[in-house]
Amino acid sequence: LASLCDGGQAGLKLDWNVTWHTSNPDFPKCFQNTVLLWLPCFYLWASFPVYALYLSRHDRGYIQMTHLNKAKTALGFLLWTVCWADLFYSFWERSQGVFVAPVLLVSPTLLGVTMLLATFLIQLERRKGVQSSGILLVFWLMALLCALTIFRSKIMAALKEVDRFRDTTFYVYLVLVLAQLVLSCVLDRAPLFSETINDPVSATRTRVPGSSRQLTLMIRGYRQPLEAGDLWSLNKEDTSAQVVPVLVKNWRKEFDPAKAQGGSKVDVNEEAEALIVKSPQKERAPSLFKVLYKTFGPYFLMSFLFKAIHDLMMFAGPEILKLLINFVNDTKAPDWQGYWYTVLLLVSACLQTLVLHQYFHVCFVSGMRIKTAVIGAVYRKVGPSRTPGICGSAPGAGGRGGLNPGLSLSPQNLGPSVLAGVAVMILMVPFNAVMAMKTKTYQVAHMKSKDNRIKLMNEILNGIKVLKLYAWELAFKDKVMAIRQEELKVLKKSAYLAAVGTFTWVCTPFLVALSTFAVYVTVDKNNVLDAQKAFVSLALFNILRFPLNILPMVISSIVQASVSLKRLRIFLSHEELEPGSIERRPLKDGGCHRCWVVHRGLPSPVSLLVKRLVGVSWRTLLAGAGPALSCPSPPSLSRPSLATQGSVAYVPQQAWIQNNSLRENILFGRPLRERYYNAVVEACALLPDLEILPSGDRTEIGEKGVNLSGGQKQRVSLARAVYGDSDVYLFDDPLSAVDAHVGKHIFDNVVGPKGMLRSKVLLQGGTTAWAVARGACTCTGGHLHICWNVPAWGPGAGPRWTPVPCFPRQLSSSSSYSGDGGRPQASAADPQKAGAKEEAWKLVEADKVQTGQVKLSVYWDYMKAIGLCLSFVSIFLFLCNHVSALASNYWLSLWTDDPVVNGTQEHTDFWLGVYGGLGIVQGIAVLGYSMTVSIGGIFASRRLHLDLLHQVLRSPMSFFERTPSGNLVNRFSKELDTVDSMIPQVIKMFMGSLFNVLGACVIILLATPIAAVIIPPLGLLYFLVQRFYVASSRQLKRLESVSRSPVYSHFNETLLGVSVIRAFEEQERFIRQSDLKVDENQKAYYPSIVANRWLAVRLECVGNFIVFFASLFAVISRHSLRAGLVGLSVSYSLQITAYLNWLVRMSSEMETNIVAVERLQEYSETEKEAPWQVPETAPPSNWPQVGRVEFRDYGLRYREDLDLVLKHINVTIEGGEKVGIVGRTGAGKSSLTLGLFRINESAEGEIIIDGVNIAKIGLHNLRFKITIIPQDPVLFSGSLRMNLDPFSQYSDEEVWTALELAHLKSFVSGLPDKLDHECSEGGENLSVGQRQLVCLARALLRKTKILVLDEATAAVDLETDDLIQSTIRTQFDNCTVLTIAHRLNTIMDYTRVIVLDRGEVRECGTPSDLLQQRGLFYSMARDAGLV
Repeated sequence: LASLCDGGQAGLKLDWNVTWHTSNPDFPKCFQNTVLLWLPCFYLWASFPVYALYLSRHDRGYIQMTHLNKAKTALGFLLWTVCWADLFYSFWERSQGVFVAPVLLVSPTLLGVTMLLATFLIQLERRKGVQSSGILLVFWLMALLCALTIFRSKIMAALKEVDRFRDTTFYVYLVLVLAQLVLSCVLDRAPLFSETINDPVSATRTRVPGSSRQLTLMIRGYRQPLEAGDLWSLNKEDTSAQVVPVLVKNWRKEFDPAKAQGGSKVDVNEEAEALIVKSPQKERAPSLFKVLYKTFGPYFLMSFLFKAIHDLMMFAGPEILKLLINFVNDTKAPDWQGYWYTVLLLVSACLQTLVLHQYFHVCFVSGMRIKTAVIGAVYRKVGPSRTPGICGSAPGAGGRGGLNPGLSLSPQNLGPSVLAGVAVMILMVPFNAVMAMKTKTYQVAHMKSKDNRIKLMNEILNGIKVLKLYAWELAFKDKVMAIRQEELKVLKKSAYLAAVGTFTWVCTPFLVALSTFAVYVTVDKNNVLDAQKAFVSLALFNILRFPLNILPMVISSIVQASVSLKRLRIFLSHEELEPGSIERRPLKDGGCHRCWVVHRGLPSPVSLLVKRLVGVSWRTLLAGAGPALSCPSPPSLSRPSLATQGSVAYVPQQAWIQNNSLRENILFGRPLRERYYNAVVEACALLPDLEILPSGDRTEIGEKGVNLSGGQKQRVSLARAVYGDSDVYLFDDPLSAVDAHVGKHIFDNVVGPKGMLRSKVLLQGGTTAWAVARGACTCTGGHLHICWNVPAWGPGAGPRWTPVPCFPRQLSSSSSYSGDGGRPQASAADPQKAGAKEEAWKLVEADKVQTGQVKLSVYWDYMKAIGLCLSFVSIFLFLCNHVSALASNYWLSLWTDDPVVNGTQEHTDFWLGVYGGLGIVQGIAVLGYSMTVSIGGIFASRRLHLDLLHQVLRSPMSFFERTPSGNLVNRFSKELDTVDSMIPQVIKMFMGSLFNVLGACVIILLATPIAAVIIPPLGLLYFLVQRFYVASSRQLKRLESVSRSPVYSHFNETLLGVSVIRAFEEQERFIRQSDLKVDENQKAYYPSIVANRWLAVRLECVGNFIVFFASLFAVISRHSLRAGLVGLSVSYSLQITAYLNWLVRMSSEMETNIVAVERLQEYSETEKEAPWQVPETAPPSNWPQVGRVEFRDYGLRYREDLDLVLKHINVTIEGGEKVGIVGRTGAGKSSLTLGLFRINESAEGEIIIDGVNIAKIGLHNLRFKITIIPQDPVLFSGSLRMNLDPFSQYSDEEVWTALELAHLKSFVSGLPDKLDHECSEGGENLSVGQRQLVCLARALLRKTKILVLDEATAAVDLETDDLIQSTIRTQFDNCTVLTIAHRLNTIMDYTRVIVLDRGEVRECGTPSDLLQQRGLFYSMARDAGLV
């Protein structure tokens, strides 16, 4: 290069006397003409190929020519002209015989070509839709900075040498470059034909966190609480549709070979076993980690690169600090060098900030994608999976941060003494490894008990009605608390472990420093610990401190992630249904085929057949079920096969209803055909119900159909199947749940010879069948007998069948179990009806979003839950720890300033001793506060959980009908988990960083009091930015947690209805819905990531300015400062950026996590039911002795704003009477029982039992003394014995007697575990009939004076029904029995019958009297074929 300048006379070498050792530095001329001019050019040419490739792959549309674009292009050509003017001038000089240095030809040529390239790029970007260019912005900035350096030197040399032409062109060049830079900062108009930009709220990718779009969102969030509508839609590459298929494909690739080798046989009863026990077999198990790596590897590689660059840059700080301390010690050094170092510090810190947050952004977005992908994969697995169990944990993989090789640079400072520090670190490694192993074991145990608790809570919430009717809340509360106790034991152990962990992590950097300094000063008397050595080493040790601080979080995250990955792998490896196991053929002939299956008290083969057909193969049945489904002629069954011809529709025995409008439940994703839809609604007898519902078919139905009665649910389920217009219909006893007249209507209009399904293949199972069957199958003892071409049976032939439905179950509109609690029964003539029709009626309340700042009372409540004494002790210990840390570092600065006498420092032992002593105080304080915070956290979560559980159990039935179970499960799982494990961690981190920041400010003020001018304004700015940010961040967190509830609810709903979804082949639609809900959830999460980065970049800049001012003031007052203090102040300020950033992250984490406490307490303010016990009015223990029930002008309504459902009921039932209650759908039969149990409180009048007004006594006093056999038999997972007697009040003999009377003795004694037989969730492993008999056994055990039967024998066949009726007649002979009748023949011998209509008593008397009156009762009996 030297030969380019002046033919080699003037060297390129920097002359240090000109450039450095002078008060007015400058660069040599040759350096300016080469390096400074070429630097930007090399940058642009190096970036061009990569950038061009990127643009070719990412086309964002096309931007039309704008004035901005024209201006940029014109300036580009002008710059080229200016550069080449220099070139032609040089040629002209040469032609004049003047010697021109080669550099004056090379540089203008290179610059000119580069300007042409820049102009070309401007146009290329316009064509590819780039609105603002980062590459060109950096290029113009570099060009301007280099030009300004040359400009300064030209000004200084202006008087000595002048080259008019070249100077003029240079000034023009400088102005043009400045103009280009300004124009590059302006945004161009939006491109045409672009996918991303046309979306008004698309989250276009933010490369450097800090774009205007975020600012707009933040400002909006600050002015008013953000709502879901303000959020951007997701980037295309972050949506489920893009992310999930890739993961699923990679998992298939990984899983299939492993499966072929037999490596993935997962038959583990308890997941936890699989997690702890190492698998003995050597076969290759599929690795989910590998799959995630394949899918998301590139993103993490990118983040790794960013992190590596950042970690290398971190060492710039201590190195510059070393130069700065030398500068302070060297009194001859020119002042500008000090300023140069401070600017260098600022620039390096700002660059670190940008790189670090790019890394964080990539990490978080990848984390978000992994979450989306995993949830999607799990949901897709549920469809074809054979397993009833489901795994709940999505990966908590958020482990970030890593150890920096902070010790690598220390040897330059302290020589081999650093090895002592290395030894300390190495000693800590096995200790940490043991801790990590222990943490993992505890984590697994915790997850196991958490799963059990949530499973039990789920059951409690699903069966809450039964708990209330039987007054079993306390028994189940104890069950939950027993599991919770185990969970807290594990948490306590983890807390002690975490405390010891925190102790080691906080003390390690200090021990490293102490051991290093101690060895250094004791090995050799001549080793002097001066400021440079001490504080540069300290700055390097501090780099270590931060990764060490977050190491516990990283370890626990990694442990959680590995446990979760293992659970997910086990779940995803479960067997799936083989898609080819059912042959689906097109329907060839349109002939009508029907088969009926009769069964006696066993799970109906249809339900099993259907389960086989729609894939729940865990109840295996029939060898060859083919003929039962395609019925043309009795084939010979050579091999087990199952074939369907045409499409299939299925009506299960227990209707599955979605939380959606009634219309959507019937349409089930198919387009609306108005006329056909109306015909279906009419045929399924739903018109009268639509009149009762507040918004007709637009009324929202609650989860699991809570606001419909059993009969209505069945009819909706039937309507869904009929509307599907399929070829094959599978009916699993659907009409058991409807009234006689309704059954007749449905028979005529749907399945009869003139019905809508007359030309379809029908398979009907259950206790009701008709004479139109072409063939029938009977089932005894699990064997299916098929007989063909059976003649039509009359009333006397064959099993007791009649040409019309035999006494189908008569069902109310407000049945007891599937209650009617939230169901308004508006009369048809309601004047508000028209308005209500317009606005679809909402029953279920969405999860509420709190707004505004978290109230201080929430923090105060949390402190009270910990215990105020404990709270203040921990704050005091925090203070002690940080004061001693400050003192020890201040002591170090005094020590380094100790004068050196004869090459050594005196009193070394004294200095070292005090330094070590302060360290010990620090260690004790750390251990103390870690213990108190962790244990306090457990106290708090115990108290908060107990309160929440108590409040939820004390809530009235209406609360559960309005609140989706997803919301409550969310409280008991996610929010409680936050309180258990997140909040104590966050508190420790928050307090730690708060005191660190305060400490750093104190030290800076001590060293340079002048900083008092600048620290308060910076502090204020910092605080304002933080408040500005938290407003949005907090709201985004709330929106995210609210949008998480629907994901859970939808998942739950899918699990419950998976057989129906499969039968209708609607899996794809449900997968799409789930993806949509997950995307909605991520829509709130993405802006919170971006907001986090937005904030961090701005705050770190504030922090960087604190470093800048600390060093600047040290330089200004260097003559009056000790080197030790400068070292102390700057090394502290270097840390402040990290701590400030962390402080804000933690304070917003604190706010966002404390929201969990707020949400746990939310339900303490909701209304509660009456007290369980009222000691003052408690009735005597033998009450009721007679069982006389008296209704006095009794009235009932479901909600304040609704009409009365029961009006003026005046009935007296004498002790021992058997009374039947009948009425058409919606007459208010079940409402009467609800009133009797005070599930709903009376609106007027009263009920008197044996002279006691039931409204005056405690709920448990009442509910323990009357018994109900509800309509839907609900069992809980646990032993059979627990299901009969949760309080363990009765002996085994009594239990066996009850089972014998309930006709279950032979069944139970045949089970391997007898009474300890485990019932699965919801009693799924017993048939509906058996569950009903268990409910009868419960009633027989309690043997109270008053028994209520709410259509209790609907699910059992006729023989079992007779047995039950005879048992009730003999065993409850002297009791008062109230029966809501569905088979009228069962109440024909009762003493009295009450007929209800529209909530009023219409007829009352003996059955024979009522038949003679020929009123309502007579017409019902006629419909049922009794008269």
